[in-house]
Amino acid sequence: MAQALPELIQSHRKFEHKVHELIATRWSPRAMTGEALSEEEVLTLFEAARWAPSSYNNQPWRFIYARRDTPEWKTLFELMVEFNQSWAKNAALLLVIISKNTFLHNGKPAHTHSFDTGAAWMNLALEGSSRGYVVHGMEGFDYDKAKKVLGIPDDYTVEAMAAIGKLAAKETLSKELQEKEAPADRRPLKSFIMKGKFEKTA
Repeated sequence: MAQALPELIQSHRKFEHKVHELIATRWSPRAMTGEALSEEEVLTLFEAARWAPSSYNNQPWRFIYARRDTPEWKTLFELMVEFNQSWAKNAALLLVIISKNTFLHNGKPAHTHSFDTGAAWMNLALEGSSRGYVVHGMEGFDYDKAKKVLGIPDDYTVEAMAAIGKLAAKETLSKELQEKEAPADRRPLKSFIMKGKFEKTA
């Protein structure tokens, strides 16, 4: 498997078991060119999210988006903390990801709304990664402000933001960010899997 992976991935990640290349090579760079994504390219990402699994097929995920150089861009951009603004300014697309807390069919609490929305986000992220895009999720923004300025009702949860765009050379980033621009490794399997009952892991 290792021979088939790009050198950048091989040099930063160690796999305990073989996984699909789409999963192995997905990571979250920050360097983007500032080039626009077409409406078709944007909608294809949402189409991937659309096919995620969810409890009772409730599909609780919602995406509020803004393409660069549109009136909506400034509103979403100003939700982010200054650090994220410093690199996301070159994104083609900004997302605020939210989830509906209740079922559409009966109004009762949907306990897996965040879980299901995470599945939709991962579908979107993998689709974007497969196309060579930067797809970078983040929590560094003002959640309360997002709810207020975007008019999000109380029965929806603000989950995360994301910046998406076409990949640029890491040298386009600040020196500080260039040092972070590499695929991250992961903790070992034994740190998060437990057989039969809860066990305290690393």
